[in-house]
Amino acid sequence: MAFLLQGNDVLHQVNPSPLPDPYWVAFSASAAKLIDIPLGQYHYPKDPKWLEVLAGNRLDLESHQFDNPIATAYSGHQFGVWAGQLGDGRAILLGDIDGQEIQLKGAGKTRYSRMGDGRAVLRSSIREFLCSEAMHGLGIPTSRALAVVGSNEPVRREEIETAAVCTRLAPSFIRIGHFEHYASLQKIDRLKELADYLIDTFYPECKSDADPYLKLFKAISARSAHLVAQWQAVGFCHGVLNTDNISALGLTIDYGPFGFLDQFQIDHICNHSDTGGRYAYHRQPQIMHWNMACLASAMCPLLELKHPSEIAQTLLRTALEEFPRIYAASWQSIFRAKLGLQTSQQDDIKLIERLLQIMHDARVDFTFFFRTLANYDSITLKPPKEARDLFNHLAVIDEWFQDYGHRLQSEQSVNEKRKMLMNACNPKFILRNHLAQHAIEKAQANDYSEVSKLLAILEHPFDEQQGNEAYANPPSKEHRAIEVSCSS
Repeated sequence: MAFLLQGNDVLHQVNPSPLPDPYWVAFSASAAKLIDIPLGQYHYPKDPKWLEVLAGNRLDLESHQFDNPIATAYSGHQFGVWAGQLGDGRAILLGDIDGQEIQLKGAGKTRYSRMGDGRAVLRSSIREFLCSEAMHGLGIPTSRALAVVGSNEPVRREEIETAAVCTRLAPSFIRIGHFEHYASLQKIDRLKELADYLIDTFYPECKSDADPYLKLFKAISARSAHLVAQWQAVGFCHGVLNTDNISALGLTIDYGPFGFLDQFQIDHICNHSDTGGRYAYHRQPQIMHWNMACLASAMCPLLELKHPSEIAQTLLRTALEEFPRIYAASWQSIFRAKLGLQTSQQDDIKLIERLLQIMHDARVDFTFFFRTLANYDSITLKPPKEARDLFNHLAVIDEWFQDYGHRLQSEQSVNEKRKMLMNACNPKFILRNHLAQHAIEKAQANDYSEVSKLLAILEHPFDEQQGNEAYANPPSKEHRAIEVSCSS
C-alpha cells in the first residue's frame, strides 16, 4: 500500500501491542515460500526471531526491518446498510516482502478499533489459518495465512478465551471499502491515487485503455464474478459479504463465520448472526453483484473527470450488467467440469439445476456426492452405490442418473479419463466445521498436532490420501449443527 504513505489522512502508523509469552500454534511452509523465509527443523523459520515478529513483539530482523507498521481507514456497507468509516480495528500491516503484504490480525488496538480490544482469539485464528490455506489448495484466489502465534493472555468474548495472532499475506489488502471511503469524503485526488496505484501495480492492461477507470471497474467486477462462481462450486459460504470485506484484487479475504456446505441446502446460512439470510449460499452471487454496484458508485467521480455525469453513470451501469453474464458463464463451465462434461450442450444447465434441486430436497452431502460421482459407469449407465445411497427418493435420482449417463454417452465419455478429470476439480477433502472444531478443541488443550495434520491434508484436497479417508466423510448427525458467529 505504498500510495498510503503519501499522506496521513487515511492511515494510522501504529506498532503492534506486544503479545506476552508467544508460542507457535501453526505455520505454513507453503506460504513461507512467498516471502522466502528460510526454514529449519519441523518446517518452522530457521531464525527464531520470526516468532517475536509475528507475535508483534519486535519489528526488526537481520534480513528485514519493519519501520512503519500501519492500520488503514476504509468505509463500507454492512448487511446492506451504510456504516460510514470503519478500518483495520485489529489488523496491522507490517510492510511487504517480495510483493506480499504482511498483516498481523489480532495485533492490538488501532485508531479504528472503536469499542474493540484489538485482539483475535485462538479459535478464530485457527479457522482463518486453515481455511486460507485450504482455499489455496482448492485453487481459489485467496489471501494466505503464514502462521498462528498463541499466548495465554485472556481475551473476553462470550466467555474468556486466549489471544492469538494470525499472520496474513496478500499482494494487497485494498478493499472496495477503500474506494467507498474516499468517495464518501469527496477526496477525489485520493480516489484517483488509489485507482492509479491499482492500475500500475495489479491491472496494467487498463493503463493504455481509452477509459482506464472504466476498464479497471470491469476488471475488478470480472474477477469478483469468477471468484464467487468458484465459491459456489465447492460449497463455500463466506458469511459476511460486506463491501469492506471484498478484495479489489478478486481474492477471498476476511475469513470470519465462513462454512463449507455439508448437507446441500440452497438457502444455507453459515453465520447464525445473519438472521435475515442476506449472505446465504444461494444469495452470494447476487450480493457480490450488489457490492460491485457500490464500487461503481464510488468510482463514478473518476469517470466524471472525463465524461459528463449522466454518461459516466450510463457507462458504469452498462459495465455492471456484465457481471451476471460473466458469473453465469463461469458457473456453468465449472459445473460442467464437475460432471465430467467436456463439451457444451443446450440442455446441460437444466441437467445441472435438476441435480442441485434433487440434492437440496434430499439434503445430500455436497462434496461427498460430487467426488463419488466420478465412479459413474457411462457404459452400463450404472451409478456408484455410495452416491445413489445418499438419496431417499430413488426414483427421482435414478431418472437423473439415466439422463446423465445418456449425456455422457453423447460425447463418448471414457470412464477412466473422465474420472481423472472429475477428481481434479471435485475435492475429496474440505475444511468441514466439525474437523476445524476438533482441531480447535485440541489446540485449546495445548495440543496443536491436529491443526498441523489438517493443514497437510487440506493442502492436497484432490488427492486420495490413503490413511486419511475418515477426513473426507460427511459429519455425523450430532456434528451437523455446529454454528459460527462473527465473534472472534
